[in-house]
Amino acid sequence: MQQVAADLEIDFKSEKYKDAYSRINAIVIEGEQEAYENYIQLSQLLPDDKEDLIRLSKMESRHKKGFEACGRNLQVSPDIEFAKEFFAGLHGNFQKAAAEGKVVTCLLIQSLIIECFAIAAYNIYIPVADDFARKITEGVVKDEYSHLNFGEVWLQKNFAQSKAELEEANRHNLPIVWKMLNQVADDAAVLAMEKEALVEDFMIQYGEALSNIGFTTRDIMRMSAYGLTAA
Repeated sequence: MQQVAADLEIDFKSEKYKDAYSRINAIVIEGEQEAYENYIQLSQLLPDDKEDLIRLSKMESRHKKGFEACGRNLQVSPDIEFAKEFFAGLHGNFQKAAAEGKVVTCLLIQSLIIECFAIAAYNIYIPVADDFARKITEGVVKDEYSHLNFGEVWLQKNFAQSKAELEEANRHNLPIVWKMLNQVADDAAVLAMEKEALVEDFMIQYGEALSNIGFTTRDIMRMSAYGLTAA
């Protein structure tokens, strides 16, 4: 892993790198904050799973602190305003669904879309990260798989009654992901993260999650195509 970053001769101290990192670092910090708040809200919507969801929320809070330390290590201030705007679409849709008691939509946004987005980004980032950030991110990505698993297990158990809402939520939220990937592509490239690799890894993670829940390959191909033309 270390060899990749060394081979690419990434200058972690350059102004260009630090400028791009200020937005990428803010995105992961804000992403973990969103996840923390979303799991707290889900614990209120799913009282039977409250203990598990509170545990997941605490993990997200720890991740946020880890990524804040990554920024401090490179002497970069995260552009949190940019990150809040970056997540605004998914944030608004989650809040609307939570207010309407649409647990399935909330789980699709947080436990599938956001977790798969995070896992894809971390997988692509780890080989090109600085040593400090690599160690933090490797620890975080292991946790994210367990968060993804919570959503998969719950939705798989409730698949028959959730399927229609999942398809509807996918239709409204997946196009937002492609816009997010486009928005971050230039900054990611400065960090030696290729957009095509991010898209591919996200598609793999998301497709596997949908398959684990109970969707057929045909369903997954159809659902994955929403908004893909924007990518």
